[in-house]
Amino acid sequence: MRSLGIQILDSELFELMHQNGDYTHFYFCYRWFLLDFKRELVYDDVFSVWETIWAAAHISSSHYVLFIALALVEVYRDIILENNMDFTDIIKFFNEMAERHNTKQILRLARNLVYKVQTLIENK
Repeated sequence: MRSLGIQILDSELFELMHQNGDYTHFYFCYRWFLLDFKRELVYDDVFSVWETIWAAAHISSSHYVLFIALALVEVYRDIILENNMDFTDIIKFFNEMAERHNTKQILRLARNLVYKVQTLIENK
């Protein structure tokens, strides 16, 4: 996903991330991927996310985990923008938000982001 996904799907957030030390590499998501979102979500919701990732690999995208990460960032985009958060601020923010996320909202947004990218590709 790197910067291309965020640049295309949310240029305003991309600009903030690029100007504050260029953390468009999304390294702050590393723990999410390493631990399969286990620390970010409540225990019961982790299974829903895993099942969605596994199913999406056969239905829509083998990179669905990246769309979930982007959705997680997008849910809090206004807070990130309003507070002009840099890399360290975002890591701290998400550490404090662990197990307080609305998983249904995140999965719905991830699905919409996949659809948006598919639509962009089809319309090229």
